[in-house]
Amino acid sequence: MHKYERLKKVLLYIVLAGIAIVAIFPFFYILMASFRTNMEIFEYALPFTWKTLIPQEWTFDNYIAIFKGFNYGLALKNTLVVVVVLVPFVLTISALGGFVFAFFDFKGKKLLFSLCLISFMIPTDAIALPLYDLVSDMKLVNTYWGMIFPSAASGLAMFLFTQFFKEIPKSLLEAARIDGANWLQIFWRIVLPLSVPVTITAGLMVFVNEWNNFFWPLLAARKEEIRTLQVALSYFSDENEVFFSYIFAGAAISAIVPVLLFLPLQKYFVQGISSSGVKG
Repeated sequence: MHKYERLKKVLLYIVLAGIAIVAIFPFFYILMASFRTNMEIFEYALPFTWKTLIPQEWTFDNYIAIFKGFNYGLALKNTLVVVVVLVPFVLTISALGGFVFAFFDFKGKKLLFSLCLISFMIPTDAIALPLYDLVSDMKLVNTYWGMIFPSAASGLAMFLFTQFFKEIPKSLLEAARIDGANWLQIFWRIVLPLSVPVTITAGLMVFVNEWNNFFWPLLAARKEEIRTLQVALSYFSDENEVFFSYIFAGAAISAIVPVLLFLPLQKYFVQGISSSGVKG
């Protein structure tokens, strides 16, 4: 039985290692390709050998070119501005909404909560045109607020907060009310400090979603001065040539920021997901 358990554990580790390799391989290939010239990428593409993965002549010219020739640094700054403003915005609105749904009873509560759930199931493409008309009427096209405003509320984040808050004993809130605390004080001093895992989980989801957002910034932020990372990547080509080496360099930068953010917070992310399960 002992040998069987050991064999079972070894097989599990092999399977997990295989899954990890499959998951990491695309990022590893993109990172390595970002240090190659366009010619070398195609020269060693087939047949697949170790030369397909490892650059034969390392070069940093791709990174220099995208920052100097394509103003990629400005796109990086624009994306950072959007997510740094948007994430606290969404977390505040979602946490307040979740607090209301979890602890208050009012007419139409179930219908309103259902509408919040439906909202994150509707793809942006389906509402892009009326949303663009709205943003255009508000004179927000080609502005930061034009990218931030449509994403300021997240049905998914509100759902996570609501489910997490339902796990907090109502007796704790009632005791605070008896001691004279108002609802805002209870939210700020009691509920939020207990909600670090779900706050980090929702924040990461919003961050990654907006960091990788392409379609809406393409519509609402066409000027180069306001262009974001994903939109800037699409400009690494012209009528005659596609600069794959530049695309790989830009994609590597675009991918590494969420990875570096996620790795130290993954414990809270898993905890936030597991503690926000469906509760009646």
